[in-house]
Amino acid sequence: MNLDPALTPLVGDMTAWRRRFHQHPELGFEEIETSHQVVRLLESWGVETHAGIAGTGVVGIIRGHSDGPGLGLRADMDALPIQEYGGRAHRSRRDGCMHACGHDGHTAMLLGAARVLSERRDFAGQVNLIFQPAEEGLGGAKAMIEDGLFERFGCDSIFALHNAPQLPLGSAAVHSGTACAGAATFRVVVRGQGGHAANPHLGSSAISAAASMVATLEAIPARRLHPAAMSVISVAAIDGGRAFNVIPDSVTLLGTARAFDAATLMAIETQMRQIVLGVGAAFSVTVDLEFQIIFSPTVNNVTEAAVAAAALEHVLGAGQVRRDLAPVTGSEDFAYMLERRPGAFVLLGAGVSDATPMLHAADYDFEDRLLPIGASFFLQMVDLKLRTAREAP
Repeated sequence: MNLDPALTPLVGDMTAWRRRFHQHPELGFEEIETSHQVVRLLESWGVETHAGIAGTGVVGIIRGHSDGPGLGLRADMDALPIQEYGGRAHRSRRDGCMHACGHDGHTAMLLGAARVLSERRDFAGQVNLIFQPAEEGLGGAKAMIEDGLFERFGCDSIFALHNAPQLPLGSAAVHSGTACAGAATFRVVVRGQGGHAANPHLGSSAISAAASMVATLEAIPARRLHPAAMSVISVAAIDGGRAFNVIPDSVTLLGTARAFDAATLMAIETQMRQIVLGVGAAFSVTVDLEFQIIFSPTVNNVTEAAVAAAALEHVLGAGQVRRDLAPVTGSEDFAYMLERRPGAFVLLGAGVSDATPMLHAADYDFEDRLLPIGASFFLQMVDLKLRTAREAP
């Protein structure tokens, strides 16, 4: 492994920053304390810092010794509404909120790279350190873009990373093209005529209709879409009824749909509407469907993905970077930044055993040994993307 030597004395600091963020998690658009810590550190290193972007977003600017391209490096900052399990000393101090996706580590990695770059500045161009709020489904990337991210901070290309417990520590994956699925949330409200459970024939059961919808909706990918159009639909919540002998008037279904291209997501919505209306008619109930796309598919630029892979191979060694990994069905709102600028989203292996907790698990904790790896990747991206400009006569 070829870690940037300038990071060696910073590993303890990065670990301390990461664990502090972990102890004090904040949900999307509520990252006030986290943003303050990021700003305080950047300013202490003499980095030009812009706070309050999309509310709690922060951008630090580090300029090289001469003019050149603009490079964006992005880390997410928000936590999740999950109660943390486990007795680790740095566990969350906020009930019902924890860093269950590793954004605490992503932020610490970018801060480590920022610390080195603030002194190095041996490149031509501008590095934009983007600390993004609200990645977890609340639209933080879109909000930063709408607040003038790319107009205010010129990025000719942009890159981000994510820890991946499903991959071994010391490995990585870079996709050419689609890296992550797009996602939509849906809500189906079924309204019928409730009544006594002993006399279902006197009403119209929202429960029965909803039960029929669950299986039919989840079968859309297998029976109503082209087999090559990979997608998945999951009903994740059913709310209706409170007594064993009362048929409720209404039932609500909540869930997500995911696909690797926007056209398939739109086809899913069309099929869902046909199904819920048809089932509603069959059971004599009324149905309302809300379908909202919250993530576009994350699509890497092929050329920039190759650069990112080269950076990772430099850090991890030959043979440690997979280019054949299937796109992941999870989603990532860095997708919206990639729609505006060429770049890539990469996965850094964080698995240390078969028992390594997965993302969004209540016993998850970021693997601290990944911190200098991610920071080295960011620094290598600066070297590869801005080296041509630096070496130009």
